[in-house]
Amino acid sequence: MTIRAMTSKEVTKKVFNKEAFFILDVRNEGDFKDWKIEGENFDYLNIPYFDLLDGVEEILDQLPTDKEILVVCAKEGSSVMIAEMLSEAGKDVAYLQGGMKAWSEHLEPVKVGDLKNGGEMYQFVRIGKGCLSYMVVSEGEAALFDAVRMTDVYTEFAESVGAKITQVFDTHLHADHISGGRKIAEQTGAAYWLPPKDATEVKFSYEPLEDGVEVTVGNTTIAIQALYSPGHTIGSTSFVVDEAYLLSGDILFIDSIGRPDLAGMAEDWVADLRETLYKRYKELSDELLVLPAHFMIIDELNDDGTVSEKLGTLFAKNHGLNIESEKEFRKLVTENLPPQPNAYQEIRETNMGKISPDEEQQREMEIGPNRCAVR
Repeated sequence: MTIRAMTSKEVTKKVFNKEAFFILDVRNEGDFKDWKIEGENFDYLNIPYFDLLDGVEEILDQLPTDKEILVVCAKEGSSVMIAEMLSEAGKDVAYLQGGMKAWSEHLEPVKVGDLKNGGEMYQFVRIGKGCLSYMVVSEGEAALFDAVRMTDVYTEFAESVGAKITQVFDTHLHADHISGGRKIAEQTGAAYWLPPKDATEVKFSYEPLEDGVEVTVGNTTIAIQALYSPGHTIGSTSFVVDEAYLLSGDILFIDSIGRPDLAGMAEDWVADLRETLYKRYKELSDELLVLPAHFMIIDELNDDGTVSEKLGTLFAKNHGLNIESEKEFRKLVTENLPPQPNAYQEIRETNMGKISPDEEQQREMEIGPNRCAVR
């Protein structure tokens, strides 16, 4: 039987559609436990590649006969070999094209909704990394928020909807992934905005993103207002767009809140985080649709593939927004935190312009989950 390459886009559709699916992951056990392809109705078998070099006969009875089977490895090569062995044994299998590296880089654009005076809000779901970025489009112009390093996806998408990117924003200095914001601004001539309190060590020029800054997109003047919201970093800034959407960066997620320790300042920034969540955000409309910069688990995806929830609902259901004791809150966000993101210090230095790793080095730096939340 023949084997075929399955793209990350195809797998993403299976995630969005909640299809039944089976993955044979042939990476080592530690890598699989740390980070894998997640789907609500996915089943898994993790057998390291080296354990299968003498044949796949011993695992045949562990593979389903009623589901598609996808073989996954880090870069593709090992999964092709195992898929060929399974095919020779009579199994109908596919392998993940480009492996987990390709999965980490795939971006899926999804429309979030329309804007009041015309225009659209789009979310770009980096399904394998949990990163979320946004594009506001109105009358031939586009504003981009928290872009990742796969910049062609954004520029090609903007072209496909007849828009020119004129404004590029980073809500904060990212530590889990390499920003594509500055590169896109250079490519398109757009203004690049960054919070100055996060930019004290950067080696490039930028527009200072400060509280109350307002910009517009398109002739219908879609309003984008910056809201200073420190806590994840000292410069973290949220955005209220069109009086309907709250781009919360890494301050507030659907099922958690941002961690304050990625710059080594957890104890100093706890009070800022609490004030942002419990005071600044409390003053906003409950009807704002929260659009975070990350998601942690696949259950946070809505049926249409977007990640969003009304602010009022989060105040009712998100544990991190309902801790009355300041002492308990401090304990939550400073103790028993998940491991730091992979290579986070090098990623911060790259985003400051201090180092310039090549493309392959950037891929290696970003391997693994984002880990921007307290849990």
